[in-house]
Amino acid sequence: MMQASGIYLRVGLLIVGGIGLLVGLIWFLSGARITHGELFESYFSESVQGLEVGATVKYRGVTIGRVTEIGLVSAEYGYNQPINLERNTYRLVFVRYAVDTKKIGQMPDTAEAVALGLRTRLASQGITGLSYLELDFVDPARYPAQDVPWQPKVTYIPSMPSTFSQVQDAAQQVLAKLNRVDIDTLSTQLNGLLSDLRADFGKGDVHQTLAEAVALLRTTGEAVHAADLPGLTAEIRHTSTALRDTLQGDQMQKLLTNAGVAADRLAAAATKLPPLIASVEATARRAGNGTSDVEQGLVPLLRDMQATAQNLREMTDSLRRYPAQVFGQPPPRGTAPAR
Repeated sequence: MMQASGIYLRVGLLIVGGIGLLVGLIWFLSGARITHGELFESYFSESVQGLEVGATVKYRGVTIGRVTEIGLVSAEYGYNQPINLERNTYRLVFVRYAVDTKKIGQMPDTAEAVALGLRTRLASQGITGLSYLELDFVDPARYPAQDVPWQPKVTYIPSMPSTFSQVQDAAQQVLAKLNRVDIDTLSTQLNGLLSDLRADFGKGDVHQTLAEAVALLRTTGEAVHAADLPGLTAEIRHTSTALRDTLQGDQMQKLLTNAGVAADRLAAAATKLPPLIASVEATARRAGNGTSDVEQGLVPLLRDMQATAQNLREMTDSLRRYPAQVFGQPPPRGTAPAR
């Protein structure tokens, strides 16, 4: 009897636990934990695979809300609207989510936050494939807000492509560029280029340049070997040592000292030169004045000497012609001179 009552007790506890887990799951998925929530919605042009109702909404890793509804824009806002396949806005997916304002604190104005770059994007939780919504601020110029032709039922926050979508778009662009490349022509050109390079390396200018470079290296090696660099280095080291010893020797120090003394004396003599030059100039000036006076005295004397020389010249000429003038009167004619 006691065993039967124990079995019933365990079964009852199992049923009550199952009912509690079911209620908790329903409460979790329905977002009933959000008691101070505000509804927002965003629109996505990419697939929302992996995002389910009850998924978390995070802001920089912090859970602030839950997803409450997922659907197609064409079913939510497309009634009584003409079918226009060119309008991509009706191909979007809308996601509504409740954000717990109590976890955020003082909320700024949504329009101002959107203008500053508040955006929503899909994010994946590791390798499980489950997705969640992430709110963050980005560059509004790079990810501009998308205008929609309908009036959103709740506050609208623009979305931005997910990281996976951006990588996928970049890969598709790369593949599209690769598809536009003519692989056959490029392969032919590469083969031709390799052939030209092979021929050039074999017999062309490159081969000749390499040969000349090898010969130059060989000649340089021989010159270095013949130059006896170790011996030259030793001689340079010895010369440097001798020069250092000479510069640091007593004679060099005496020579430098004497040179300093001579420089001082030369400077002292240079200071005495201006008065000496002035004295010499004064003496030369006085000598010039004396020379002028001597010249003024010598001019009449030279003039008289010139006149006297002229008179002597005339007298000499007269005596040469008339030598008797020396005796006063000429001797009588016919009188012979005494023997």
